[in-house]
Amino acid sequence: MKVGILGSGIVAQTLAAGFLRHRYEVMLGSRQAGKPAGWLAQHPQALSGDLAATAAWGELLVLAVKGTAALDALRLAGGGNLAGKILIDTTNPIADAPPQHGVLRFFTTLDDSLLERLQREFPAARLVKAFNSVGTAAMVNPVFREGRPTMFICGNDEGARRCVTGVLDRFGWEAADMGHAEAARAIEPLSMLWCIPVFLRHESGHAFKLLLRGDSAP
Repeated sequence: MKVGILGSGIVAQTLAAGFLRHRYEVMLGSRQAGKPAGWLAQHPQALSGDLAATAAWGELLVLAVKGTAALDALRLAGGGNLAGKILIDTTNPIADAPPQHGVLRFFTTLDDSLLERLQREFPAARLVKAFNSVGTAAMVNPVFREGRPTMFICGNDEGARRCVTGVLDRFGWEAADMGHAEAARAIEPLSMLWCIPVFLRHESGHAFKLLLRGDSAP
């Protein structure tokens, strides 16, 4: 499968390297093709292009930019290039303001999410929230004493969620499917919770784990 990564920062580079490791074809997209030059030189098997070319080329797309730039990035990618494609949304609505006692500030509310805003503007894209609640060091095949960590996902398209569940399985995660896009109102703030130990104690070696009762009670 051809994976188009929309973004060129550390999250984009980490996931692009992960997809290459798992033998996907990868194109890294930025506002200007050929960036980041250093990463591309280290991964000569990866292609590069601008956002529109990357979105057109990819069969599976990944949005990996700052939350404040997410909408503009998809606009540059082009609605026609996104239509019908699964788009993994890794973004969080982090405001351009410092954290308060280790707690990030969002530009969304509890009654809306960034995923929903992106989905409303691009209704033909099949968005799935994933990879937003962990640091880059553990995004691809993490190793924890307690076993596989949990990645919470959501999106309006059931088939898209199944596809992303398969990606997460290859990347060493257990996916917890939380249903439709509204669930992003709960999933996106997990990034706040994940970051608190980072800001307060410089601890980043953690991830979330959903535990089920042994009797499988509802």
